Amino acid sequence: MRRARPRASGCGVGAGLVGDASPANLGYPRSAMHDDIEQLRARLQQILPGGELDQLCLPRTPDIRLLLLRGDYPRGELDPEAVQRVMDNPLYWVFCWASGQVLAAYLLTHPQRVAGRRVLDFGCGSGVVAIAAALAGAREVIACDIDPLALAATRVNAALNGVSLTLADDFHAVEGPLDLIIVADVLYDRANFEWLGRFVERAPEVLVADSRVKDFDFPPYRQIARQASCTLPDLDESAEFRDVRIYCSGRDPHPG
Repeated sequence: MRRARPRASGCGVGAGLVGDASPANLGYPRSAMHDDIEQLRARLQQILPGGELDQLCLPRTPDIRLLLLRGDYPRGELDPEAVQRVMDNPLYWVFCWASGQVLAAYLLTHPQRVAGRRVLDFGCGSGVVAIAAALAGAREVIACDIDPLALAATRVNAALNGVSLTLADDFHAVEGPLDLIIVADVLYDRANFEWLGRFVERAPEVLVADSRVKDFDFPPYRQIARQASCTLPDLDESAEFRDVRIYCSGRDPHPG
């Protein structure tokens, strides 16, 4: 992990995290939200001692705020032991990855893609794309991730944004038809490419956002959008990883 740049403006910090949210009407007691936040903080401290969580507004979607790693960490190069801990215990949910930001912004500017539909966000991480789908009018949004901490973070972030999500830890256990599967930043491992076929088999439409694969050639997927973005907090990634493309399998990419 490279040293992060100065953090974006916060939307609320520290002890105010629970007080700033209104989760009660989402069936999420404040005590449960507090417990989730403390669990997330404790795990972050185990992997990155000195790391803190903060509410950050997203540059591309300022109406969405997420509980993420505070952007002023680390204040120096990580020692080899810390680097190894991060490699062994990747905390994907403490970042809003570039592809997630771009896909979330796309859904908010193209709400017809999700309005009234049953949507599954695969590998939800911080929950940013699932939250955007809910804000854009999806009938139901299922946030799916095998990491229980990612689901806890998504639950907190959903409450911070006043939306209700269904959480799932097993894609194959989700029952009933899906109208759309949304996927951001999961193709960092080529072993995950086989999921592209599974998505098409499960839903009539799939949206995939990625900045890692430059030779993307997986019919019936086709590129429908392209934007530059960056991870938040900024990891000072090279330009090639800031080039996000959205691919679609299914209906006309610009209905209505």
